[in-house]
Amino acid sequence: MSGFTAIVRRDLVAVLRSRSQLYSSLLLPLMLLALLGTGVSDGLEPSALEDGDYTSFLVPGMIVMAALFSSTFASASFYQDRNNGMLRQMLVSPAPSLVVLGGKVMAAVIIGSLQALTILLVGAVIPGIDLAWQYGAAAGIVLAVAGIVLINVLVCALSLLLATRIRTMQGFHLVMNLVLFPLLFLSGAFFPLDDLPIWLKVLAYLNPLTYPIDMLHLIVYSSDSDGYVGLLPDTAIILICLGALLWPVTRTRASRLALVGA
Repeated sequence: MSGFTAIVRRDLVAVLRSRSQLYSSLLLPLMLLALLGTGVSDGLEPSALEDGDYTSFLVPGMIVMAALFSSTFASASFYQDRNNGMLRQMLVSPAPSLVVLGGKVMAAVIIGSLQALTILLVGAVIPGIDLAWQYGAAAGIVLAVAGIVLINVLVCALSLLLATRIRTMQGFHLVMNLVLFPLLFLSGAFFPLDDLPIWLKVLAYLNPLTYPIDMLHLIVYSSDSDGYVGLLPDTAIILICLGALLWPVTRTRASRLALVGA
C-alpha cells in the first residue's frame, strides 16, 4: 500500500502542477456544453429530446469527454515515465508491477472523476439546464458519483491497454484519436440513437461508451426509462467490458514488459 499511495500521490501532484493540462481538459467540455448546447437547442430543436433541450442532453456526454481527456493525459504521463526510466526504477522496488499500474490508474481515476463531477455540478446549478433526476436528487447524486467513478475506470483501462501496446507517444495519440473520437460520437453523447439507420444503431450498441452515456442519461437527464437500455444492464455491460480490458494488462509478465517498453 505504501508504494501504491506513493505512485498515486506523485501522479496527482504532477497533474495539479500542470495547470494548462488541468484547465484545458475541463474547459473544453464546458465550452461545448455552452456553445453547442445553446446553438442546437435554440436553432435546431431536435424533436427526439425532452422539450428540445439539447443543452441538458449534452451534460452526460461532456462528463464522459472529461473522463476521456483525463485518461489520455494519464497515459501521456505513463510514456514520460517510461521514456525517462522512472518506471524501470519503480520495478526494482519491492512493489509488484501491478501496484505500479494500479497506482497510475487510480491517479487518473481521481482526477477524471473530480473533473467530471465539476461538470455535473456546473450543469446542476445553471438555471438554463434542466436535469430531471428521475431517481430523486439524493439517490441520483449517489448513483451519478458511482457511475462517474466506474466510467473513469473503464476509459482509463482502455487507455492503459492502448498505452501498453503502442511504443511511442506520437503513435498513441494518433490511435487514441482514431479510436476514441468515433466511439464518442457514436455513443449517444451528441445525438439520440433512436432515429439512426439500422447499421449505425448496431455499431452504436457494440460501442462500450454507449452504456456509460446511457447510464448517465438515465440518472441525471431523463424523467423515465423509456427508450434507454436500463441502469442494471448498463452496469453489467460496463463491468464486462472493464474485465475484458483489464485482463490483458493484469498478467504479471505482460504488465512488467509493458512498463519497461519491452
